[in-house]
Amino acid sequence: MDKKSRRLEEQLCFSLQSASKQFNRMYAKVLKPFHLTYPQYLVLLVLWEYSDQRISDIGDKLELDSGTLTPMLKRMEKNGYIHRNRLPDDERIVIISLSEKAIQLENEIYEQVEGCFAQLDFNEKEYFSLLNQINILSKQIADINR
Repeated sequence: MDKKSRRLEEQLCFSLQSASKQFNRMYAKVLKPFHLTYPQYLVLLVLWEYSDQRISDIGDKLELDSGTLTPMLKRMEKNGYIHRNRLPDDERIVIISLSEKAIQLENEIYEQVEGCFAQLDFNEKEYFSLLNQINILSKQIADINR
């Protein structure tokens, strides 16, 4: 690697981190009226797509451990977005389900998020191309880390 490619602005890791921070700020602004954080929004996306889920399944999908997920889910329950219920035959397993509030707000929340993306200068082909490239990169890095 030559000296020029060691510059901060040419580092892929820094570029991805910077983009991630900007996305988080964008989501924070859009989700604030709903009293949701970006990670809570991701939980809702999982539940809107897959309905009732065990905490461990949500954690697997979002790559979050239960120590991170459990307090977040408790706050979401307190704010009326989800219900947490233990399985009667195995009380160690907690099932997370959407509340009526979360079901009713799904389209409104999604429209607010989509409004942000409409401001980006991407057409559909560019969007999915970038998404695919990031997913490939993420998989390659995950394979290296195994």
